[in-house]
Amino acid sequence: MSSRTSRRIPTLPSWLPVDPYILALIGTVALAALLPASGAAADVASGASTGAVALLFFLYGARLSTAEALDGLKHWRLHLTVLACTFVVFPLLGLASHGLVPYVLTPQLQDGFLFLCLVPSTIQSSIAFTSMARGNVPAAICAGSFSSLAGILLTPLLAALLLGGGTGGFSADSLVKIVLQLLVPFLAGQLLRRWVGGFVARHKKVLGYVDRGSILLVVYTAFSEGVVGGIWHQVTPVRLGALMAAEAVLLALMLSLSWYGAKRLGFGRADRIAIQFAGSKKSLAAGLPMASVLFGAHASLAVLPLMLFHQMQLMVCAVIAKRRSRDPLAETGEMSQVPVTVG
Repeated sequence: MSSRTSRRIPTLPSWLPVDPYILALIGTVALAALLPASGAAADVASGASTGAVALLFFLYGARLSTAEALDGLKHWRLHLTVLACTFVVFPLLGLASHGLVPYVLTPQLQDGFLFLCLVPSTIQSSIAFTSMARGNVPAAICAGSFSSLAGILLTPLLAALLLGGGTGGFSADSLVKIVLQLLVPFLAGQLLRRWVGGFVARHKKVLGYVDRGSILLVVYTAFSEGVVGGIWHQVTPVRLGALMAAEAVLLALMLSLSWYGAKRLGFGRADRIAIQFAGSKKSLAAGLPMASVLFGAHASLAVLPLMLFHQMQLMVCAVIAKRRSRDPLAETGEMSQVPVTVG
Protein backbone atom coordinates (compact mmCIF):
# COMPACT_ATOMS: atom_id res chain seq x y z
CA MET A 1 0.00 0.00 0.00
CA SER A 2 1.18 3.52 -0.70
CA SER A 3 1.98 6.09 1.95
CA ARG A 4 -1.25 7.86 1.08
CA THR A 5 -3.12 5.07 2.83
CA SER A 6 -1.11 5.32 6.03
CA ARG A 7 -3.69 7.25 7.95
CA ARG A 8 -6.06 5.88 10.49
CA ILE A 9 -9.11 3.88 9.51
CA PRO A 10 -12.45 4.62 11.21
CA THR A 11 -13.63 1.83 13.48
CA LEU A 12 -17.16 0.68 14.11
CA PRO A 13 -18.72 0.69 17.59
CA SER A 14 -18.39 -2.50 19.62
CA TRP A 15 -22.09 -2.63 20.43
CA LEU A 16 -24.71 -3.79 17.94
CA PRO A 17 -24.98 -0.96 15.43
CA VAL A 18 -28.30 0.34 14.21
CA ASP A 19 -27.09 2.20 11.16
CA PRO A 20 -28.59 5.73 11.18
CA TYR A 21 -28.67 5.58 7.42
CA ILE A 22 -31.00 2.58 7.60
CA LEU A 23 -33.34 4.76 9.67
CA ALA A 24 -33.16 7.39 6.91
CA LEU A 25 -33.97 4.71 4.33
CA ILE A 26 -36.94 3.54 6.39
CA GLY A 27 -38.12 7.14 6.66
CA THR A 28 -37.81 7.51 2.88
CA VAL A 29 -39.87 4.36 2.34
CA ALA A 30 -42.52 5.70 4.75
CA LEU A 31 -42.57 9.03 2.88
CA ALA A 32 -43.05 7.21 -0.42
CA ALA A 33 -45.92 5.22 1.13
CA LEU A 34 -47.66 8.35 2.42
CA LEU A 35 -46.77 10.79 -0.38
CA PRO A 36 -45.78 8.84 -3.49
CA ALA A 37 -44.69 10.77 -6.56
CA SER A 38 -47.23 10.40 -9.33
CA GLY A 39 -48.03 12.00 -12.67
CA ALA A 40 -45.70 14.85 -13.62
CA ALA A 41 -43.96 14.63 -10.23
CA ALA A 42 -43.11 11.00 -10.93
CA ASP A 43 -41.52 11.99 -14.25
CA VAL A 44 -39.41 14.62 -12.50
CA ALA A 45 -38.39 12.19 -9.75
CA SER A 46 -37.51 9.53 -12.33
CA GLY A 47 -35.31 11.95 -14.28
CA ALA A 48 -33.60 13.14 -11.13
CA SER A 49 -33.05 9.54 -10.03
CA THR A 50 -31.42 8.70 -13.37
CA GLY A 51 -29.06 11.64 -12.98
CA ALA A 52 -28.32 10.65 -9.37
CA VAL A 53 -27.33 7.13 -10.42
CA ALA A 54 -24.96 8.51 -13.05
CA LEU A 55 -23.43 10.88 -10.48
CA LEU A 56 -22.96 8.04 -7.99
CA PHE A 57 -21.01 5.91 -10.44
CA PHE A 58 -18.95 8.88 -11.60
CA LEU A 59 -17.91 9.45 -7.98
CA TYR A 60 -17.18 5.73 -7.55
CA GLY A 61 -14.83 5.93 -10.52
CA ALA A 62 -13.18 9.12 -9.28
CA ARG A 63 -12.53 7.60 -5.84
CA LEU A 64 -11.16 4.20 -6.87
CA SER A 65 -7.38 4.25 -7.06
CA THR A 66 -6.46 1.93 -9.91
CA ALA A 67 -2.78 2.06 -8.97
CA GLU A 68 -3.44 0.92 -5.40
CA ALA A 69 -5.78 -1.81 -6.62
CA LEU A 70 -3.14 -3.11 -9.04
CA ASP A 71 -0.57 -3.00 -6.25
CA GLY A 72 -2.69 -5.51 -4.35
CA LEU A 73 -2.59 -8.08 -7.15
CA LYS A 74 0.37 -9.75 -5.46
CA HIS A 75 -2.19 -11.30 -3.08
CA TRP A 76 -4.17 -12.69 -6.00
CA ARG A 77 -5.27 -15.95 -4.31
CA LEU A 78 -7.08 -14.03 -1.59
CA HIS A 79 -8.79 -11.72 -4.07
CA LEU A 80 -9.90 -14.58 -6.29
CA THR A 81 -11.35 -16.29 -3.20
CA VAL A 82 -13.37 -13.19 -2.30
CA LEU A 83 -14.55 -12.78 -5.89
CA ALA A 84 -15.58 -16.44 -5.97
CA CYS A 85 -17.60 -15.97 -2.77
CA THR A 86 -19.26 -12.83 -4.13
CA PHE A 87 -19.98 -13.80 -7.74
CA VAL A 88 -20.08 -17.62 -7.68
CA VAL A 89 -21.12 -19.00 -4.27
CA PHE A 90 -23.61 -16.24 -3.46
CA PRO A 91 -25.36 -16.52 -6.87
CA LEU A 92 -25.55 -20.32 -6.54
CA LEU A 93 -27.26 -19.94 -3.16
CA GLY A 94 -29.53 -17.33 -4.70
CA LEU A 95 -30.52 -19.76 -7.45
CA ALA A 96 -31.23 -22.40 -4.80
CA SER A 97 -33.79 -20.00 -3.27
CA HIS A 98 -36.10 -20.84 -6.19
CA GLY A 99 -37.07 -23.80 -4.02
CA LEU A 100 -38.60 -21.38 -1.50
CA VAL A 101 -41.25 -20.22 -3.99
CA PRO A 102 -44.20 -20.02 -3.40
CA TYR A 103 -44.30 -21.41 0.14
CA VAL A 104 -41.74 -19.08 1.75
CA LEU A 105 -41.10 -16.29 -0.78
CA THR A 106 -43.25 -14.78 -3.49
CA PRO A 107 -41.73 -14.77 -7.00
CA GLN A 108 -41.09 -11.01 -6.71
CA LEU A 109 -39.33 -11.31 -3.35
CA GLN A 110 -37.30 -14.22 -4.68
CA ASP A 111 -36.16 -12.03 -7.57
CA GLY A 112 -34.98 -9.49 -4.99
CA PHE A 113 -33.33 -12.22 -2.94
CA LEU A 114 -31.45 -13.44 -6.02
CA PHE A 115 -30.47 -9.90 -6.99
CA LEU A 116 -29.06 -9.41 -3.47
CA CYS A 117 -26.78 -12.38 -4.16
CA LEU A 118 -25.42 -10.73 -7.32
CA VAL A 119 -24.40 -7.39 -5.79
CA PRO A 120 -20.67 -6.67 -5.17
CA SER A 121 -19.13 -6.63 -1.72
CA THR A 122 -18.82 -3.58 0.49
CA ILE A 123 -15.60 -1.64 0.91
CA GLN A 124 -15.75 0.56 4.01
CA SER A 125 -17.54 -1.76 6.44
CA SER A 126 -15.45 -4.76 5.33
CA ILE A 127 -12.29 -2.78 6.05
CA ALA A 128 -13.58 -1.48 9.37
CA PHE A 129 -14.62 -4.95 10.59
CA THR A 130 -11.31 -6.45 9.41
CA SER A 131 -9.43 -3.76 11.31
CA MET A 132 -11.51 -4.32 14.44
CA ALA A 133 -10.85 -8.09 14.28
CA ARG A 134 -7.10 -7.49 13.69
CA GLY A 135 -7.07 -9.00 10.24
CA ASN A 136 -5.26 -8.17 7.01
CA VAL A 137 -6.54 -4.64 6.37
CA PRO A 138 -4.61 -3.92 3.13
CA ALA A 139 -6.01 -7.13 1.65
CA ALA A 140 -9.54 -6.09 2.66
CA ILE A 141 -9.08 -2.74 0.91
CA CYS A 142 -7.97 -4.38 -2.33
CA ALA A 143 -10.59 -7.13 -2.13
CA GLY A 144 -13.39 -4.59 -1.69
CA SER A 145 -12.05 -2.46 -4.53
CA PHE A 146 -11.75 -5.43 -6.89
CA SER A 147 -15.27 -6.57 -6.02
CA SER A 148 -16.74 -3.11 -6.67
CA LEU A 149 -14.88 -2.82 -9.96
CA ALA A 150 -15.96 -6.31 -11.10
CA GLY A 151 -19.54 -5.63 -9.99
CA ILE A 152 -19.91 -2.79 -12.48
CA LEU A 153 -19.89 -5.44 -15.23
CA LEU A 154 -20.73 -8.72 -13.50
CA THR A 155 -23.80 -7.68 -11.49
CA PRO A 156 -25.83 -6.40 -14.49
CA LEU A 157 -24.66 -9.31 -16.63
CA LEU A 158 -25.54 -11.94 -14.02
CA ALA A 159 -28.87 -10.23 -13.35
CA ALA A 160 -29.74 -10.30 -17.04
CA LEU A 161 -28.75 -13.98 -17.34
CA LEU A 162 -30.24 -15.32 -14.10
CA LEU A 163 -33.26 -13.11 -13.47
CA GLY A 164 -34.56 -13.04 -17.03
CA GLY A 165 -38.16 -11.85 -16.82
CA GLY A 166 -37.49 -10.02 -13.55
CA THR A 167 -35.33 -7.51 -15.38
CA GLY A 168 -36.93 -7.80 -18.78
CA GLY A 169 -34.11 -9.96 -20.12
CA PHE A 170 -30.84 -8.87 -21.64
CA SER A 171 -32.40 -6.68 -24.32
CA ALA A 172 -30.73 -3.94 -26.34
CA ASP A 173 -32.59 -1.38 -24.21
CA SER A 174 -31.30 -2.83 -20.94
CA LEU A 175 -27.78 -2.96 -22.37
CA VAL A 176 -27.95 0.71 -23.36
CA LYS A 177 -29.20 1.67 -19.89
CA ILE A 178 -26.42 -0.25 -18.17
CA VAL A 179 -23.76 1.31 -20.38
CA LEU A 180 -25.06 4.88 -20.19
CA GLN A 181 -26.08 5.02 -16.52
CA LEU A 182 -23.43 2.80 -14.92
CA LEU A 183 -20.40 2.07 -17.06
CA VAL A 184 -19.89 5.39 -18.88
CA PRO A 185 -20.02 7.55 -15.71
CA PHE A 186 -17.71 5.13 -13.89
CA LEU A 187 -15.15 5.17 -16.71
CA ALA A 188 -15.44 8.96 -16.90
CA GLY A 189 -14.63 9.17 -13.20
CA GLN A 190 -11.60 6.93 -13.69
CA LEU A 191 -10.35 8.93 -16.68
CA LEU A 192 -10.82 12.26 -14.91
CA ARG A 193 -9.49 11.05 -11.56
CA ARG A 194 -6.14 12.74 -12.25
CA TRP A 195 -7.87 16.12 -12.26
CA VAL A 196 -10.86 15.61 -9.93
CA GLY A 197 -9.38 13.07 -7.50
CA GLY A 198 -7.92 15.76 -5.25
CA PHE A 199 -11.21 17.64 -5.11
CA VAL A 200 -13.09 14.44 -4.30
CA ALA A 201 -10.62 13.58 -1.52
CA ARG A 202 -10.72 17.10 -0.01
CA HIS A 203 -14.52 17.19 0.02
CA LYS A 204 -15.02 13.57 1.04
CA LYS A 205 -17.49 14.39 3.82
CA VAL A 206 -19.70 16.65 1.69
CA LEU A 207 -19.67 14.23 -1.24
CA GLY A 208 -20.57 11.46 1.19
CA TYR A 209 -23.81 13.33 1.86
CA VAL A 210 -24.30 13.65 -1.90
CA ASP A 211 -23.88 9.87 -2.21
CA ARG A 212 -26.39 9.11 0.48
CA GLY A 213 -28.84 11.76 -0.66
CA SER A 214 -28.72 10.36 -4.18
CA ILE A 215 -29.47 6.86 -2.93
CA LEU A 216 -32.39 8.17 -0.85
CA LEU A 217 -33.77 9.77 -4.02
CA VAL A 218 -33.42 6.45 -5.86
CA VAL A 219 -35.23 4.66 -3.04
CA TYR A 220 -38.02 7.24 -2.93
CA THR A 221 -38.57 6.99 -6.69
CA ALA A 222 -38.56 3.18 -6.68
CA PHE A 223 -40.92 2.84 -3.74
CA SER A 224 -43.23 5.56 -5.10
CA GLU A 225 -43.62 3.54 -8.30
CA GLY A 226 -44.33 0.47 -6.20
CA VAL A 227 -47.01 2.23 -4.14
CA VAL A 228 -48.70 3.71 -7.23
CA GLY A 229 -48.58 0.29 -8.91
CA GLY A 230 -50.12 -1.38 -5.84
CA ILE A 231 -47.40 -4.03 -5.55
CA TRP A 232 -46.97 -3.56 -1.80
CA HIS A 233 -50.18 -5.44 -1.19
CA GLN A 234 -48.15 -8.54 -2.06
CA VAL A 235 -45.90 -8.22 1.02
CA THR A 236 -47.60 -9.45 4.18
CA PRO A 237 -45.94 -9.47 7.64
CA VAL A 238 -45.64 -13.27 7.37
CA ARG A 239 -43.83 -12.99 4.02
CA LEU A 240 -41.56 -10.31 5.46
CA GLY A 241 -40.66 -12.52 8.41
CA ALA A 242 -39.99 -15.44 6.06
CA LEU A 243 -37.71 -13.24 3.96
CA MET A 244 -35.70 -12.21 7.03
CA ALA A 245 -35.37 -15.84 8.10
CA ALA A 246 -34.12 -16.83 4.64
CA GLU A 247 -31.59 -13.99 4.71
CA ALA A 248 -30.38 -15.02 8.16
CA VAL A 249 -29.68 -18.52 6.80
CA LEU A 250 -27.92 -17.02 3.77
CA LEU A 251 -25.67 -14.83 5.93
CA ALA A 252 -24.84 -17.71 8.29
CA LEU A 253 -23.91 -19.95 5.36
CA MET A 254 -21.63 -17.34 3.76
CA LEU A 255 -19.92 -16.45 7.04
CA SER A 256 -19.24 -20.14 7.67
CA LEU A 257 -18.19 -21.01 4.11
CA SER A 258 -15.84 -18.02 3.80
CA TRP A 259 -14.20 -18.70 7.18
CA TYR A 260 -13.77 -22.47 7.04
CA GLY A 261 -13.29 -22.56 3.28
CA ALA A 262 -10.39 -20.10 3.59
CA LYS A 263 -8.87 -22.35 6.24
CA ARG A 264 -9.09 -25.35 3.90
CA LEU A 265 -7.35 -23.29 1.22
CA GLY A 266 -4.42 -22.70 3.55
CA PHE A 267 -4.90 -19.02 4.42
CA GLY A 268 -3.65 -17.68 7.74
CA ARG A 269 -5.82 -16.10 10.40
CA ALA A 270 -5.39 -12.49 9.23
CA ASP A 271 -6.24 -13.38 5.64
CA ARG A 272 -9.22 -15.51 6.72
CA ILE A 273 -10.65 -12.52 8.57
CA ALA A 274 -10.37 -10.35 5.45
CA ILE A 275 -11.93 -13.09 3.32
CA GLN A 276 -14.79 -13.64 5.75
CA PHE A 277 -15.79 -9.99 6.02
CA ALA A 278 -15.25 -9.08 2.35
CA GLY A 279 -16.72 -12.33 1.04
CA SER A 280 -19.91 -12.43 3.11
CA LYS A 281 -21.28 -8.91 2.72
CA LYS A 282 -23.17 -6.99 0.05
CA SER A 283 -23.02 -3.30 -0.87
CA LEU A 284 -26.20 -1.30 -0.36
CA ALA A 285 -24.61 1.76 -2.00
CA ALA A 286 -23.85 -0.14 -5.22
CA GLY A 287 -26.92 -2.38 -5.24
CA LEU A 288 -29.67 0.24 -4.88
CA PRO A 289 -28.79 2.34 -7.95
CA MET A 290 -28.13 -0.81 -9.99
CA ALA A 291 -31.58 -2.12 -9.10
CA SER A 292 -33.21 1.12 -10.22
CA VAL A 293 -31.63 0.67 -13.66
CA LEU A 294 -32.23 -3.06 -14.00
CA PHE A 295 -35.73 -3.39 -12.52
CA GLY A 296 -37.35 -0.05 -13.36
CA ALA A 297 -40.90 0.10 -12.00
CA HIS A 298 -40.38 -3.16 -10.07
CA ALA A 299 -37.30 -1.91 -8.20
CA SER A 300 -39.08 -1.43 -4.86
CA LEU A 301 -39.54 -5.13 -4.15
CA ALA A 302 -36.14 -5.89 -5.66
CA VAL A 303 -34.26 -3.67 -3.19
CA LEU A 304 -36.20 -4.67 -0.07
CA PRO A 305 -34.15 -7.87 0.53
CA LEU A 306 -30.91 -5.92 0.07
CA MET A 307 -31.94 -3.23 2.58
CA LEU A 308 -32.80 -5.87 5.19
CA PHE A 309 -29.63 -7.88 4.55
CA HIS A 310 -27.48 -4.74 4.87
CA GLN A 311 -28.60 -4.06 8.44
CA MET A 312 -28.43 -7.75 9.36
CA GLN A 313 -24.84 -8.09 8.15
CA LEU A 314 -23.76 -5.01 10.12
CA MET A 315 -25.22 -6.32 13.36
CA VAL A 316 -23.88 -9.87 13.01
CA CYS A 317 -20.42 -8.87 11.75
CA ALA A 318 -20.02 -6.35 14.58
CA VAL A 319 -20.42 -9.20 17.08
CA ILE A 320 -18.02 -11.47 15.17
CA ALA A 321 -15.39 -8.74 14.79
CA LYS A 322 -15.52 -7.94 18.51
CA ARG A 323 -15.07 -11.63 19.40
CA ARG A 324 -12.19 -12.04 16.93
CA SER A 325 -10.43 -9.03 18.47
CA ARG A 326 -10.33 -10.88 21.79
CA ASP A 327 -9.07 -14.12 20.23
CA PRO A 328 -5.74 -15.16 21.83
CA LEU A 329 -4.43 -15.95 18.33
CA ALA A 330 -4.66 -12.23 17.56
CA GLU A 331 -1.64 -11.67 19.78
CA THR A 332 0.65 -14.00 17.84
CA GLY A 333 1.63 -11.34 15.32
CA GLU A 334 0.05 -13.27 12.45
CA MET A 335 -2.20 -10.38 11.41
CA SER A 336 -1.33 -7.23 9.52
CA GLN A 337 -0.82 -4.14 11.61
CA VAL A 338 -0.76 -1.59 8.79
CA PRO A 339 -3.06 1.36 9.70
CA VAL A 340 -5.00 2.57 6.68
CA THR A 341 -7.87 4.76 5.66
CA VAL A 342 -10.74 4.13 3.32
CA GLY A 343 -9.77 5.48 -0.09
